[in-house]
Amino acid sequence: MSTQATHCLTLDSEVPTLKLMADMTKRERVEGAVRGDAVDRVPVSFWGHDYIREWASEDTAAATLEFYERWDLDLVKVNPRATYYMEAWGCQVQPSDDPAEGPTITSCGVDVAADLLYVDIVDPAAGAFAEQLSALQLIGEGLSGGAPFIQTVFSPLSVLGRITEGGAQKVKEFMEEDSAAVHQALDAIAETLAAYARTCVEVGADGIFYATVEWGTRNLMTSEAYLEYGRPYDLRVLAAVRGAPLNVLHVCRSNNLLEMMLDYPVHALNWDIHAAGNPGLGDIRERSNKGVIGGIGQEQPMKTGSADEVSSQAREALDETGGRAFILSAGCSISPQTPAENIEAALAVARSLA
Repeated sequence: MSTQATHCLTLDSEVPTLKLMADMTKRERVEGAVRGDAVDRVPVSFWGHDYIREWASEDTAAATLEFYERWDLDLVKVNPRATYYMEAWGCQVQPSDDPAEGPTITSCGVDVAADLLYVDIVDPAAGAFAEQLSALQLIGEGLSGGAPFIQTVFSPLSVLGRITEGGAQKVKEFMEEDSAAVHQALDAIAETLAAYARTCVEVGADGIFYATVEWGTRNLMTSEAYLEYGRPYDLRVLAAVRGAPLNVLHVCRSNNLLEMMLDYPVHALNWDIHAAGNPGLGDIRERSNKGVIGGIGQEQPMKTGSADEVSSQAREALDETGGRAFILSAGCSISPQTPAENIEAALAVARSLA
């Protein structure tokens, strides 16, 4: 936050502090918010896929910048195609020609436990990774420092599940069948992702949006299992970008394991507060020193509800947090079919409190 943005004058202990705050830059607003400082208004961010345009660095960057500019967002969370990790490890992917549907995985590299031994470290600046790094450079040039931007990085467990035929459930079978081979594969993936995350920051990103995807939930993993197969590799990737200005942890799904990750070295946390079994914004604010991002359901009401319902959830989130250490957003990526009026409703609530 610039020294010119906020001025505080305290007359005596019984008179409230007077804050005269000029308009902040987007960067000042976001960084101040996650620190818990007073800001001129609550920052807002949304993100989602453009399934048609996310197949080349130029198109990914253009789609990202257009979405940012259309909604005048405060924080840009880059939302690349989720398959680029799988492509890096040799999976075959069929792009989608439907703007409402993602790509199809046609083949994966891991079929049986023995295949885990061939999951190697991948060059973090080649192939699909190189394409993403190029997109980040273009996004940084387009933003010209106007707003912070962060790149999505999946956890090693998430990547392993996605390069395995049969997905997460098959990986769980491998954990029982050959735990050492699972750890060997996770080690190679974590090494790759740590180097890749570091490179993302080197080319201009302000940090990473670290996503546990389907693994950070009691629906799939016990706390004990996550401590063995998730946490050590999460921390290795996050350690690689510890000096970045803005790292966010995103914990997906209902019944999530967020409460066992509150000590992760990140600046802010994002999760779906409306999913069953998940903690609320206020609860996590009280238990951690991190900013919180979210408050609005990404499906209901953002995609399927009314603007009034979006406004109601936004106001509830602001009431629960007091608008401090908070960025208004959805609990996950929003659908390409999200009505424009619902995004407008969320923005209006945040900006009405300036």
